[in-house]
Amino acid sequence: MVEVVGVRFRKSGHVYYYSPNSERFQYKEKVIVDSAQGRQLGEVALVNRAMDEEDLPEQVKPVLARATQADEEKAEQNKMDAQIAMQKAKVKIREHGLEMKLIQVEYTFDRSKLIFSFTADGRVDFRELVKDLASMFKTRIELRQIGVRDEAKILGGLGPCGRPLCCSTFLGDFMPVSIKMAKDQGLSLNPVKISGLCGRLMCCLKYENDEYEAARKELPDWGTTVVTPDGIGRVEGLNLLSRVLKVRLRGRETLVEYDYEEIKEMQQKAKGDENG
Repeated sequence: MVEVVGVRFRKSGHVYYYSPNSERFQYKEKVIVDSAQGRQLGEVALVNRAMDEEDLPEQVKPVLARATQADEEKAEQNKMDAQIAMQKAKVKIREHGLEMKLIQVEYTFDRSKLIFSFTADGRVDFRELVKDLASMFKTRIELRQIGVRDEAKILGGLGPCGRPLCCSTFLGDFMPVSIKMAKDQGLSLNPVKISGLCGRLMCCLKYENDEYEAARKELPDWGTTVVTPDGIGRVEGLNLLSRVLKVRLRGRETLVEYDYEEIKEMQQKAKGDENG
């Protein structure tokens, strides 16, 4: 087991693990660490805990230091300078006639790199743009093409439910979402109704999916003949979460609702009578 702390570099961002060097850190405490992008100021998202080595990356870097007031002020200045850089970069993008949408600009904490995140429909030849930006800002330039889900995570907004987007508030990593999840949950397959602001399937389809899958495995499928307290019938409707079956009884036109446990008990009794 290895003791680590989890650090995020932005709200609802991915959690990276670092060695605390025998120090105890508090939740949301600001720290200085080395990341793949350079030296960064991060926030403790997971306090000291022991984890298996196999669940961690090969190299767990140490937390360099607790952030001071001066460090936090420097980080805020970096953010303001990055906003200015963004406006200047947009002008350069127009001058070069590039089909790209600039989403975010970030300085690393030590200002060794300026990172430009953008979206585009295809590949973009931005070599000349990089030269101009490097000459303008006198630091290393990285242009990073991101997807529409990343764009929504960065910009935020309100989802179809009327609440702030999950990805921009608490969802650290994107989860795979499939159209099968919408089918299993009995939702309309109209893309407008099951898509988020990013145009992709809503992440929340994943939240209850395990419950739906477990219920679907246990409950009888549509068209299955079942024994009910009122006689034999055929399943013609399912409410997986409430575990209610809609059954058409023989000789009746209307559907009758039954709790699955009630049907299950009748099925077991009928099977016991057969065996007996």
